Amino acid sequence: QVQLVESGGGLVHPGDSLRLSCSASGFSFDESYMTWLRQIPGKELEWLSTIGRYAIYTDYADSVKGRFTISRSNAKYAVYLQMNSLRPEDTAVYYCAEGRRPISGNLESMRRGQGTQVTVSS
Repeated sequence: QVQLVESGGGLVHPGDSLRLSCSASGFSFDESYMTWLRQIPGKELEWLSTIGRYAIYTDYADSVKGRFTISRSNAKYAVYLQMNSLRPEDTAVYYCAEGRRPISGNLESMRRGQGTQVTVSS
């Protein structure tokens, strides 16, 4: 079965960096687009970034463009999110998900891991 395990979250100060990792198994990772989402308590899931199968295609939400970088290793069945210049408003639970954003926009329908908490606070 599909299993996605995120790691790398933590408590950091504004302006700091973090690198999130997601380990994948149970599906053909190298044939799948991969996506990072986040959720602030009480709010809906937010799409952050998607990477294509061979890492040629990447796309970012305006809220993180220029600060976050998505990457992947098909050999390691892993996807990463390098987060720089973190802000308090980046505080959320971060999820990796298999695939691209659904045309419907229903992010809840994406298969995702249990998430990793990122807290940005001074």
